[in-house]
Amino acid sequence: MTFETKPAFIDDAYLTVCDGEVVAINELGGIILDQTNFYATSGGQPGDIGYLEREDGSKITIATTVTGEGKKGIILVPAEGQPVLTIGEKIIGHIDWERRYKLMQMHTACHLLSVVCPFPITSASVNEKDSRIDFDLPEAGVTKEEVSEKLMALVTANHPIYTNWITEEELDADPSIIRSKNVRPPRGAGRIRLVCIGENASIDSQPCGGTHVSETGEIGEIHIGKIEKKGKENRRFRIRFGPLPVAQ
Repeated sequence: MTFETKPAFIDDAYLTVCDGEVVAINELGGIILDQTNFYATSGGQPGDIGYLEREDGSKITIATTVTGEGKKGIILVPAEGQPVLTIGEKIIGHIDWERRYKLMQMHTACHLLSVVCPFPITSASVNEKDSRIDFDLPEAGVTKEEVSEKLMALVTANHPIYTNWITEEELDADPSIIRSKNVRPPRGAGRIRLVCIGENASIDSQPCGGTHVSETGEIGEIHIGKIEKKGKENRRFRIRFGPLPVAQ
């Protein structure tokens, strides 16, 4: 049986606490709730960690979060040795907010990098300290200093970030908004979520189901730590927090 979880983070990425009810426990002990603020690993962004608070105040530590069958259900994976919940039990989900917020900043920074470097994306990975995007780019032609400067110009301009929804037909009419060379947005629900940056999406608009900050200024200081050659046509850009180190 396939269970569907309402992803509360889609409407509010800043939702640190969320009520839920246990609808299923899978064969591996994974917990499926009717709704959750825990983001499941997807699109290069790792799943949330945190804990579930029971009615008696005890806690179930969540080690990671993944998608279920058909990517509709969200499975919260308990750490080893945790008590087993019961079907119908009411809980309160608490995400590790400090970690999530870093991921939101980094995920948004990756969007800005795809603006500064408008090339097909072959792979991406979001991390709290060091994120990366691989571009289909035979020759980089840019330096980490140039890209860092352009990224920070977008950050300091403090552009608003919001979501919009389009139909699958509208996406088909303008496939250029898909930046990934190998991955396409999930279809079947009839609509596609866009993450937009700038007034009237003047800076960027692309399909994404991840979590992001509400203004580019929230990203803080970032820089490109390294540009690496990965194969004949791939260039890997690594994003890091903090100022660009001064060359010695």
